[in-house]
Amino acid sequence: MKLTPYWLDTAPRFSDGAKGPVEGEVGVAVVGGGFTGLSASIALAKKGASVMLLEAGMVGGCASGRNGGMCNNGFAQDYFGMANRFGETVAKRLYQSFDTAVDTVETIIREEGIDCDFHRVGKLKLAAKPAHYDKLARSQEMLARGADPETYMVSRQELASELGSDRYFGGMIFKKSAAMHMGKFVHGLATAATRRGVKIHESAPVTGLKRLNGHAHELSTPQGVVRARQVLLATGTSAVGPLSYYRRRIVPVGAFLIVTEPLPIDLLDRLLPRRRNAADTMNFVSYFRVTPDNRLLFGGRARFAKSGARSDIKSGKILQRSMLQVFPSLTNVRIDYCWGGMVDMTADRLPRAGEHDGLFYSMGYSGHGTQMSTYMGKVMAEVMDGNISLNPWKDFDWPAIPGHFGPTWFLPLVGAYYKLQDMLH
Repeated sequence: MKLTPYWLDTAPRFSDGAKGPVEGEVGVAVVGGGFTGLSASIALAKKGASVMLLEAGMVGGCASGRNGGMCNNGFAQDYFGMANRFGETVAKRLYQSFDTAVDTVETIIREEGIDCDFHRVGKLKLAAKPAHYDKLARSQEMLARGADPETYMVSRQELASELGSDRYFGGMIFKKSAAMHMGKFVHGLATAATRRGVKIHESAPVTGLKRLNGHAHELSTPQGVVRARQVLLATGTSAVGPLSYYRRRIVPVGAFLIVTEPLPIDLLDRLLPRRRNAADTMNFVSYFRVTPDNRLLFGGRARFAKSGARSDIKSGKILQRSMLQVFPSLTNVRIDYCWGGMVDMTADRLPRAGEHDGLFYSMGYSGHGTQMSTYMGKVMAEVMDGNISLNPWKDFDWPAIPGHFGPTWFLPLVGAYYKLQDMLH
């Protein structure tokens, strides 16, 4: 069993990064080599900007290469609840921004010629309890009136056409969602950015960030110092560098995944006959999909803990037990991959993007990052060009989380709370 992400292990390694020291002056310095930073770099370069991307590790080495491989439309939250909170007009606009985000991923793949197994398979949101089905149905009824008339419900009796399991009580279909190979997408984005003139420096953590006279910024790394007219922070949960303002507003939560050995086609046809992305309605969520080489990927929160070798193995065993509860026929199936990553959760599980103290930023995707991060990279290129109105999150304030200064001492308490919620509701 490999403790490396399946996506990174089965994709080409990006090797066209900039050689030599980090130095000189550029129009834009992008900090972070995940989907946000790479997408923004491509969009900025297409506008004619000189761009340097600084990545602390390897491109796609964090959340962008460690997720479930899903490119889903729709909120993580209940749409009915979002409409009650923000009003149906705002909820509809935000919901449709996720539709646009999936479209943006597909457009970039086509325009840049990226081979990453992108397919519009749809998403199946599974009701873990009868009451959860009623809640999904209430949201779907509202969605059907305008925000997404292509959604529809699947009753428990009808679920056999979608899922080879009796664990769930029906579900909701989102037809616009897609699946793809994350490692190949990362490699394709990085290659496209380099082709357009972006200088990508890996192993170049930003350790110092200073605002100079006027609007320029100085960024220090172990490889040298660069000056930039504008800076975009696309760092997610990064623990590296002078980012305390953002760390106080993001809680890094571990997400864990396992991937089986390749499975027979007839078995997969019984488990997931339509090959949809699937996720349930629990706080300790389980999600799963079929990989391009016919393995089952199964992920979830498993534990409210940080990722690390020992933590990943412990979480992987929990996930394997959960997988067998959903699919008992996989009892003797080998697990080939097990890994974890950190999700950049905001308090309300909605992204944040804008400008603070002269620095542009986009982060806090809260587990729905693939499509939204790619989209927001493109959007932030426009925002940095003065088109602020295009930012769907521009009107959202972002207060610090009380008592949170970086270390996540409270994660076990949060985990206990959500475990209780899953028991009670």
